[in-house]
Amino acid sequence: MHQLRLFFTALQFFTRLPIPRWVGFEAEWLNHASRYFPLVGVVVAAIASATYALAAWLFPAPVAAVMATAATIYATGAFHEDGFADMCDGFGGGMTAQRVLEIMKDSRIGAYGAIGIVCMLALKCVTLSLLPPGVAIAALFVAHPLSRLAATALIWRLDYARDEGKAKPLAQKMGNTEFAIATMCALLPAAVCGMAGWLSWPALAASLLAAAAAAYWLAQKCVHRIGGYTGDCLGAVQQVSEVAIYLCLLASLGHGVWR
Repeated sequence: MHQLRLFFTALQFFTRLPIPRWVGFEAEWLNHASRYFPLVGVVVAAIASATYALAAWLFPAPVAAVMATAATIYATGAFHEDGFADMCDGFGGGMTAQRVLEIMKDSRIGAYGAIGIVCMLALKCVTLSLLPPGVAIAALFVAHPLSRLAATALIWRLDYARDEGKAKPLAQKMGNTEFAIATMCALLPAAVCGMAGWLSWPALAASLLAAAAAAYWLAQKCVHRIGGYTGDCLGAVQQVSEVAIYLCLLASLGHGVWR
């Protein structure tokens, strides 16, 4: 029952979805709720895939891809997209760690953030639209949990860079057991897609490596620029890792321009 409460706490923190009243709330639960961050990704993937499947009955693939993406943005309140835009602004316009943190805290969006979010969403929608429908739905169930695992890895390995912030309750160091739970939640959907034959094992392995590489690259930037991570950094890692997975799955189909 306690684990179920932790999951619902994570669902409430990372999405705008309602949770049962009996769950209650304790501030200390937030310190351990990040273990179910990837499982929240499964819920978001279910919403996106259902939207994509229904839209694909009526509209072409590009429309279904945009509607599925819009559904995830609505379900999460653009939580991660906002973090990505803020990180683009902060890392693009700040010269010192203090200035980077100040810019990321500003609710206004700048040129770096606007350009970054447009390019990222466009790449996400275009990539999804070019995948066959069955592969696109499987890709959603792989990308959302794995990308959230990539973000969780920052909580596991890095220090929080602010004294206060939205992600501060999650900033307690994750134990190895907690991260192992998060890993299992993320890998299970990918394993199901592989065993069912919806995605090839080499494509899944490449996607996992791509997500890990994106997370490592951004983590190194975070450490170098601000000495750790913030909630915006978590959102940026999630978004970049998600797109990297879609790109790997698309590349695995061999539809390159020069082929």
